[in-house]
Amino acid sequence: MTVVLITGGAGFIGSAIVDAALAHGYTVRVLDSLRADVHGPASVLPHVPGSERGFGAGNARPAGLDPRVEFVHGDVTDPATVARSLAGIDVVCHQAAKVGLGVDFADAPDYVHSNEVGTAVLLAAMTESGISRLVLASSMVVYGEGSYRGPNGPTRPGPRLASDLDAGRFDPVDPETGQALEPVLVTETDPLDPRNVYASSKLGQEYLARAWARSTGGRVAALRYHNVYGPGMPQNTPYAGVASLFRSAIERGEAPRVYEDGRQRRDFVHVRDVAAANVAALEFTAWEGSAHSGAVRPFNVGSGIVHTIGDMATALAAATAGSLAPIVTGQYRLGDVRHITASSERLRTELGWSAQVSFEDGMREFATAPLRAAVRP
Repeated sequence: MTVVLITGGAGFIGSAIVDAALAHGYTVRVLDSLRADVHGPASVLPHVPGSERGFGAGNARPAGLDPRVEFVHGDVTDPATVARSLAGIDVVCHQAAKVGLGVDFADAPDYVHSNEVGTAVLLAAMTESGISRLVLASSMVVYGEGSYRGPNGPTRPGPRLASDLDAGRFDPVDPETGQALEPVLVTETDPLDPRNVYASSKLGQEYLARAWARSTGGRVAALRYHNVYGPGMPQNTPYAGVASLFRSAIERGEAPRVYEDGRQRRDFVHVRDVAAANVAALEFTAWEGSAHSGAVRPFNVGSGIVHTIGDMATALAAATAGSLAPIVTGQYRLGDVRHITASSERLRTELGWSAQVSFEDGMREFATAPLRAAVRP
């Protein structure tokens, strides 16, 4: 029976992967630090002696974790904890990371330490343990702005100017003609252009995994998640995604506040579909003689269907009785991208995965689904 270590397995996406892996017959161990700015104190149960079967480094276990799961309470940046966590493991699913755009650049050391140092520690320990299979949680943010078609063919516009955003000119234009660019689906071969610290740290994880794979002959599937949503999202924190912020506003009886003009194009993918993609990637890394041994194979993980941020806010409000209609504010965050939507064709053709939860069904469920308790940023 294959034994998988899921780092960050107590988190929003990680816990969904735990459920999916158990359902597919994997034996699961979770390593999670249960950091307060993600989980909050209410999500932790007192330690039960023997519940970690000798692997635990701390005195807590996350509430709701399946009793079949071995749990290691510790940080992925700690070499001793990681080494213990890898004992008897066949494959690693690395989800542990500090996520979101953050508050300001003062968050940079935490992003780099949590994401890049943590990944380096994990990969070094995997090398020592002889583990050659890795599924890595990456992100659409490594692309920066999405892909476009202009009057002269494919193009990638640079960062938007504050003067244009102040004037309500949100869409990138061709610098020579001034014509609006047509957004198209981004593919795994498109250029990478991280535009904030979080994005830089996610691409750093991919580069570290690539160096590790080349050095050891390991096999890596890097899953570039697009906008993930669903039950159990963290509530009302600056590190949460826009879906959580809209959903939190509705729960407070407030209208969702939509930045810019609400026409920003995104690909919203349900967390259960993301979990299924991870299970498919676990199988991919097991292929003996894979042509991708010694390399990182990236995969976009998205629904493949374009919706706008305004669409999402409207759908959530409409699915909740008494909700106020979304308010389009015209505000913006400098550094946000305008349009980015995924082609997940590689994931479909190579791993046999496709999204199963429709936007309409997913938003109806998410509108009233429980969120994780609000936590201190």
